[in-house]
Amino acid sequence: MLVFLAVQSTAVASLGTPLLPTIQRAEGVSLEASQWTLTITLLAGAVATPLMGRLGDGRLRRRTTVGAVAVMLAGCVLSAFPAGFPVFLAGRALQGAGLGLVPLATAVARDDLPADRSRSAIVLIGVTTAAGIGVGYPLVGLLAQDLGLYAPFWFAAGLSALALAATLLALSASPARPPRVDVAGAFLLGAGIAGLLLVLTQGPAWGWASAATLAGAVVSAALLAAWAGWELRARHPLIELRLLRRRAVLAANLTAFGIAVGFYPLASLAVRFAQTPAAAGYGLGAPVVVAAAMLTPFSLASFAVSRLAARAARRTSAELVVAVSCVLLIASMVLFLFARGSYPGLVVVMALSGLGVGSVYAVNPLQITSGVPAAETGSAISFYQLVRTVAYAIASALSATVLVESTPAGQRLPADAGYSAAALVSTAVLVVALLTSVLFVMRGLVLGRKRA
Repeated sequence: MLVFLAVQSTAVASLGTPLLPTIQRAEGVSLEASQWTLTITLLAGAVATPLMGRLGDGRLRRRTTVGAVAVMLAGCVLSAFPAGFPVFLAGRALQGAGLGLVPLATAVARDDLPADRSRSAIVLIGVTTAAGIGVGYPLVGLLAQDLGLYAPFWFAAGLSALALAATLLALSASPARPPRVDVAGAFLLGAGIAGLLLVLTQGPAWGWASAATLAGAVVSAALLAAWAGWELRARHPLIELRLLRRRAVLAANLTAFGIAVGFYPLASLAVRFAQTPAAAGYGLGAPVVVAAAMLTPFSLASFAVSRLAARAARRTSAELVVAVSCVLLIASMVLFLFARGSYPGLVVVMALSGLGVGSVYAVNPLQITSGVPAAETGSAISFYQLVRTVAYAIASALSATVLVESTPAGQRLPADAGYSAAALVSTAVLVVALLTSVLFVMRGLVLGRKRA
């Protein structure tokens, strides 16, 4: 049940990825507006995740889990009605509540399962958050192609209803610990992230040096700084930032942020490129079902590599596994630069990316849970999930901005060079993530020699 919740919630959150060009056409919106159907889900998830993680550490865990699944179900139903783009977008925002289910599932696995089963369950939950990104994409594409844009969301609503029933029937009782909720922290965090994403997405329209852009950036930075200061002083913080003093927790979160920003744009870039008609001078003119199917290797590779990555981390170190994963992800981006003009090229690109992401997400949760007390598991995993979700949102907004900047005046499609620019930006971020992971590998070796 825990794995099903993780897969289903992540799949719903990423449901719009293969549908981006379809949304743009069906709703008659711009490229940057269509990208918000991904970004707003991630933004909502970034706010919901730490709140749900805190509630999940206490006696409201069961109610919080049931409520999150119910909100996700409502969001799927709302997006399934052809009531206009604002309603569709509101539904996508509600679906973001499902992203908070991952730390809850991890906390349940640690509290309720025996030690040997708990470890494997946590690894599996971590991997399914990667595999869930592409699971079911061919079916989503087929439904959209034959029945229209809204059919996949009716399908997602049905799966959410099943998840709700499973949660009501199978979820164990909540722990007796009292919940500790930081409403002020949630407000500051949500406002700061929302402002940052608004600046990234509206920068091309407002002008990067305009008063609105600069003011938005300053206010967002101030809100996020105020949030960090509040969290360090709050009696019951939304996120326990002091956990970052633990080397394993810091390593997992720093590298996860860079990797998430670096790899996340790839799926939407591949989908947009594949569905671009050849008349544009590039693209494959693929129908939505074919474009969606090309993303499936990402999920299959993520799942297939998980056990190998966990075993390698035990024999060497998690940090070394992450470093190797960064190399695979950089290779996938370089291949996208030079081989995106063919179906086999895109398939290999997504498979390489899946190998890298699956390896990282198999070992990150184990790094964190081994470095924090049991009572802080929900909060620590929530912070990790928050870091990833915020990174996804930034990556989504940033990739759309790069494409918008490369779109000729009066045209709806970006130039081919825009895809190269977006890939280069992602590659640069992944190189930074690689250097960060290498530093942690070296630090681990030094500490190991001192202990010896």
